[in-house]
Amino acid sequence: MVESKRPITNRGFYVRMRLLQGKHGRQPEKKTFCYRYFKWVLWFSLSFYFFTSYLITHGPNTTHKPTTSLSRTTVSLSKTMLASRALFESSNTTTHQGVFKDLKVYIYDLPSKYNSDWLSNERCSNHLFASEVAIHRALLNSDVRTFDPLEADFFFVPVYVSCNFSTVNGFPAIGHARPLLASAVHVISSELPFWNRSRGSDHVFVASHDYGACFHAMEDVAIAEGIPEFLKNSVILQTFGVRFRHPCQDVENVLIPPYISPENVRSTLSKFPVNGRRDIFVFFRGKMEVHPKNISGRFYSKRVRTVIWQKYGTDRRFYLKRHRFAGYQSEIVRSVFCLCPLGWAPWSPRFVESVALGCVPVIIADGIRLPFHAAVNWPEISLTVAEKDVEKLGTILERVAATNLSTIQRNLWHPAIRRALLFHGQMEEGDATWQVLDALAQKLNRSHRRSRVSGESRFDT
Repeated sequence: MVESKRPITNRGFYVRMRLLQGKHGRQPEKKTFCYRYFKWVLWFSLSFYFFTSYLITHGPNTTHKPTTSLSRTTVSLSKTMLASRALFESSNTTTHQGVFKDLKVYIYDLPSKYNSDWLSNERCSNHLFASEVAIHRALLNSDVRTFDPLEADFFFVPVYVSCNFSTVNGFPAIGHARPLLASAVHVISSELPFWNRSRGSDHVFVASHDYGACFHAMEDVAIAEGIPEFLKNSVILQTFGVRFRHPCQDVENVLIPPYISPENVRSTLSKFPVNGRRDIFVFFRGKMEVHPKNISGRFYSKRVRTVIWQKYGTDRRFYLKRHRFAGYQSEIVRSVFCLCPLGWAPWSPRFVESVALGCVPVIIADGIRLPFHAAVNWPEISLTVAEKDVEKLGTILERVAATNLSTIQRNLWHPAIRRALLFHGQMEEGDATWQVLDALAQKLNRSHRRSRVSGESRFDT
């Protein structure tokens, strides 16, 4: 176990100036007068310079935000560099520190092959798995970020594993995820001491794919391969979650929503207000197999989507489409109920889009666990229908429409609900990144820094 050095105390910067007298004793009176005059002019000039510098760097319109660039390509190894960064960081104001219990997060500056190189493909930062990019960007701008790893409660490891898109079907291919993550862990554990001292327990990764940190789209394979051994002690931010025990969530985790572009949502709502006319009763657009294929004993969506198509494909109350349409958000915002059936995994980006656009999400995925229960009261804004009851869907939704629909919509249309499920480039109060930090603030027992300080306090008493 490698012990870290004590935090470097911030004493600020200071200037010391010394004026030497001449080497040959007392100077003539004229020279002494000139010397004194020069000294006072120099003193006044330096004082004026430092005073104006202070005003410029501490003025009310000056922000002290760290760079948001993702182009850094090396892990910062120099202790001198870490110390000097800490001096600058300590002057930053932290408007959110009290909310998050003075939480501090250090972000590793990994070589670009682990993150920014992948951004050459535009889809990497805007598809449903892009929370790995969005969280990284928001943390770079966040007040909880620290440049001094000795002050950190958590260490964020920015590795983008969902950006390798298959040229065959256009979906993310994640066969490279395990070796890429293993390589990143090797870099941070061999160059810096912080992984080794806690065995990774205060390190945070994002796993925004189908079965989270198991890194496979098929459940049986995901279960067989399990979570990589080197990640089992860390905190995983993942989109996969169920209410029963599952090998792919058998790790300390924070459940996060899939990524939906807040800009796209804002654009749609500017044309169709959330409380506007809704002329579609039930909406679903997506994959619905007429003849579901048996893949290793499993059927896509457990045949739920097939039943929906077969049962309600000709029902006028149901607006069901099997093909892609770029403007589908304009359909969601006109709908009363939006179906959110499972795919290969239980979760879907549809429940985020439905909430964001004011359509009541109808969740059809037995045992699914939904994100941010502290901020989003899911039973008050959504409906849950058991997979076995999908054939009764029409009757169930008609009954809700006749009874408590207006109450559900009133709860759903509150702006705070929408905000809690959307990631923004610059973190906003109450948004998805905010909820992640709030969840991490509840896990400060994993902070090596806090446990060390607590131990020292007990020893002192």
